[in-house]
Amino acid sequence: MKKALTLATLAFAAYLTGTIPRANATEYALPAADSRIIGENITVTVDNSGGSLEAIAATYKIGLLGMLEANPGTDPYLPHPGTVLTVPTQMLLPDAPREGIVINLAELRLYYYPPDKNSVIVYPIGIGQLGRNTPVMTTSIMQKIPNPTWTPTANIRKHYLAEQGITLPAVVPAGPDNPMGLFALRMAAGRGVYLIHGTNANFGIGMRVSSGCIRLRPDDIEALFEQVPVGTKVRVVNEAVKVALEPDGKRYIEVHQPLSRNEKDDPQTMHINLTSKVKHFLAEDNTDQSMVHEAMMRRSGMPVLISTGVLAETLPQNITSTPRVSPEVMDATHTVEVTHLNTSASLAPGDDNTH
Repeated sequence: MKKALTLATLAFAAYLTGTIPRANATEYALPAADSRIIGENITVTVDNSGGSLEAIAATYKIGLLGMLEANPGTDPYLPHPGTVLTVPTQMLLPDAPREGIVINLAELRLYYYPPDKNSVIVYPIGIGQLGRNTPVMTTSIMQKIPNPTWTPTANIRKHYLAEQGITLPAVVPAGPDNPMGLFALRMAAGRGVYLIHGTNANFGIGMRVSSGCIRLRPDDIEALFEQVPVGTKVRVVNEAVKVALEPDGKRYIEVHQPLSRNEKDDPQTMHINLTSKVKHFLAEDNTDQSMVHEAMMRRSGMPVLISTGVLAETLPQNITSTPRVSPEVMDATHTVEVTHLNTSASLAPGDDNTH
């Protein structure tokens, strides 16, 4: 209930101020060591046709494609008035140690586990676009850079010239027009070419948009920058399917659309490679195979109950309702060019220091 009241307050604040509120980062209390499920889903009702799905996603600290996974068929430009949207704020923690930063490319989320706190902070992110993939890696934060400059690589300058007819300077100075944003965290892997940084754009979070770096909304990168010390461990994984056996015996699966490997891949139907650990979990007697099949087909990006002998959780039981999204909350209208929404979308050519 507390979480629902918080989000309702955000929507009401937008109505009073006429602006889209920027919520604080979504921080969850860590579950017990043998539990992985956090949060709860909510719903919002579109109240007008004056804005984009990105406006709602930004308000509730969700990536755009996470909203589209949870609400298939929704118009990303102009959701229809009266549409009830699920905001996917329930999730399973990635299968990784609960320390430092864990980035799951497939779900386009960054998890930060603050030291000496029993909590996890979750941020939506943008990652490398098709052909300029963000690699799976284990590394650490080697440098914190306030007001970063941008030094486009030769490949990025070539792409800008070929794709947009723009000749980039050798160095873009720090400031509000810098595509790197105002804060950057340099990772040690790859000779330091991969960064976690901000952006000067109000779109692209929760999509594949960068040249390999990790992109956050401006307020999110500022908050993360202030908390993360140099030396923090970073794990980048690619888990399209997460599973969990909870202490009460309930079994869950969370399926995301996998990252496409080429332009012809359809993320809603392409094959998902499962780890041996996930395969073993799904083959156990207490797993309802029909529920697994449905979840794998649906790919909602939300935890689904797959225990045998247990009725699937229905929408009213699993989702807390919030008031309608006011016209002011929906006032952001951004032009978004989308091909495959979850995998090969390219809103802007390379914007990072990576090749």
